[in-house]
Amino acid sequence: MISHLSRPCFEMARRPRTGRQRMHSGKTRRIATCSCRGVGLVLAGEPRRVYACSCMECQRCTGAAFSYRAIYPDSALVGRKGETRSWRRTGSSGQWLEQTFCAKCGSVVFMRAEGLKDALSVSVGCLEDPELPPPAMLHWPGRKHKWLCLEGLPEAAAS
Repeated sequence: MISHLSRPCFEMARRPRTGRQRMHSGKTRRIATCSCRGVGLVLAGEPRRVYACSCMECQRCTGAAFSYRAIYPDSALVGRKGETRSWRRTGSSGQWLEQTFCAKCGSVVFMRAEGLKDALSVSVGCLEDPELPPPAMLHWPGRKHKWLCLEGLPEAAAS
């Protein structure tokens, strides 16, 4: 798995209030944490894509009308701490999706999907960065709550 990427330099106390800072290489560095701060990920660089999803599984997983996630390449994960647990299910496409959450507080920090090769999808709320780009697309628009209006956001084709 990815636990071998943990680095001793990962220190939550030095995290800026926005959850974002510049690395020596000039790349952006973001830290994602769970609610209890027991799990943390250090991500280098910008996400490949930011999206929202209104499928029923994302609604159940987040307890909200949609999920809001950022897809990073596996290589962007440069540090990890804390005990996580995962559960895997089969999506409507027939491929697996795996949610990874804090073993203590239950916050879903990231997910992986069989269809997302060499990538992880990080819960944007865990990043604590108000300057992260808005979602570029809404998946499963037919499942969104009728009151939800995400103006100007393209909707993915029905899956």
